[in-house]
Amino acid sequence: MDRLERNTGLVLEGGGMRGVFTSGVLDAMMKHECYFNYVVAVSAGACNGMSYISRQPRRARYSNIDALEKYGYISLKSLLTKGSIFDPNILYERLPNEIAPFDYDTYGSNPATFEMVCTNCLTGRAEYLTEKHDRRRMMDIVKASSSLPYVSQITMVDGTPMLDGGIIDSIPVVRAIETGHPFNVVVMTRNLGYRSQEHDVKIPRMVYKRYPRLRVALSHRVEAYNQQLDMVERMEQWGEVVVIRPQRPMEVDRICRDPKKLERLYEEGFEEGEKFCRAYK
Repeated sequence: MDRLERNTGLVLEGGGMRGVFTSGVLDAMMKHECYFNYVVAVSAGACNGMSYISRQPRRARYSNIDALEKYGYISLKSLLTKGSIFDPNILYERLPNEIAPFDYDTYGSNPATFEMVCTNCLTGRAEYLTEKHDRRRMMDIVKASSSLPYVSQITMVDGTPMLDGGIIDSIPVVRAIETGHPFNVVVMTRNLGYRSQEHDVKIPRMVYKRYPRLRVALSHRVEAYNQQLDMVERMEQWGEVVVIRPQRPMEVDRICRDPKKLERLYEEGFEEGEKFCRAYK
């Protein structure tokens, strides 16, 4: 494939602050005016994807690095006082409306389909939600998609309790195919060959006691993620996806607050995005 087809999809993995890599990739794509008609994104990928859909280069970079350093929105204090380790007031109120104004009008008028993945706490299944016009619902969806289990409050969307979409569908390639996009570009936040070495454990009934199906999903989370990594690598070998991923060993974790590490990861993402655009645009 020398050029992207019109129905090529873009899939954005999450990963907390590892998503800084994705913001670099998307900034490179915007520099080269490389846009997709369908984007499906999870967690941090959804946050970064919003600035891509609103055509605001470097906004996600500022939010992830400069604003984090200035406002310190990742903290134990926020977890203890607001129920979320990522301060929701700064991220979903002050950032889009005051600190780094979000272009709601451009976002709403963009004809591309943008789906954000959330986990329905009642069903224990992924939901793929979109919103272009209702600003409150839009922010509720991206907040829910990014609400990490255990360290974030459950977010209500349309009266339904939701959490991070990565619990169920961390790399929603199958969703992209099901919506009519047989070939996809996948932006990953892990290097080639990575597999989680964590072990799944049965979640005790006292945790999320009102949501038994969510507990089941959380009890199989590591296995499900490693299976998705297997799938993506097979599809890459078969030529069914192009993967943009970090090349260097990952030094950034989900809640990293080190601006130098974050800047290095952003620059790597930008470099990999440039390589992709030169090869395929």
